[in-house]
Amino acid sequence: MSVPAATRRRMPPRPLHTTSAVPVSAAPRGHIAAAPAPLVGRYRCDARGERWWWSPEMFLLHGLMPDGSSPCLQLLLDRVHPSDRPRVAQALADACAGRPFSMELRAVRSGIPPRTLVLVGEPSFDGGAGVTAVEGICVDVTEGRRGVEDDRLHDLEVEVVQMRAAMASRAAIEQAKGILMLLTNCGEQVAFELLAHISSHTHRKVREVAMAITDSASGHGRLPDDIRAILHDACPPSGG
Repeated sequence: MSVPAATRRRMPPRPLHTTSAVPVSAAPRGHIAAAPAPLVGRYRCDARGERWWWSPEMFLLHGLMPDGSSPCLQLLLDRVHPSDRPRVAQALADACAGRPFSMELRAVRSGIPPRTLVLVGEPSFDGGAGVTAVEGICVDVTEGRRGVEDDRLHDLEVEVVQMRAAMASRAAIEQAKGILMLLTNCGEQVAFELLAHISSHTHRKVREVAMAITDSASGHGRLPDDIRAILHDACPPSGG
């Protein structure tokens, strides 16, 4: 039995980070001499790009000091090389539509050469509500691009890969939970426990189970027999 494609149900969006947005203004008053490199900044914005959160490192990466204004898309674009701005804006728009990205860009600052950054973005899903936010990291790789051998740079590049994998796993799990909630009329915690139960009994990772369920529900694949059998027991078809 393939999991039927579930009708989308609006779920209350997961709130942005509860930490209040770190404000910003430019030093002298707008720029600092240089950000400690390499740095890893983190960010999150809602699906409409209206509410943003930046970690303090994110401000430093763009030559800013936290002290007054809220982060936004225009603030980010203002700190990106003009030639890179269209790509950055398009990548973020694509992420809001469900497509992750990883790209290099040049951060411009007054009085110093541009820094090379890697910006990673992953859509965040909330059950059946679709994309509710985009979150990711930004890493300064300038020294590595200049040919400097740096174990820390390698560690940061590994962290980028791991962060993307973790975000992709969470997105798949959130989608699968939403499908199971609709199929079984259960709550979020029970849906996750069902995913974990299937994972344990099929010797598959939770992410693999989630991907199989979402692929089947969207008509992009056939549900494996072992997962189908457990789901059949958990939510048997109604008799007629």
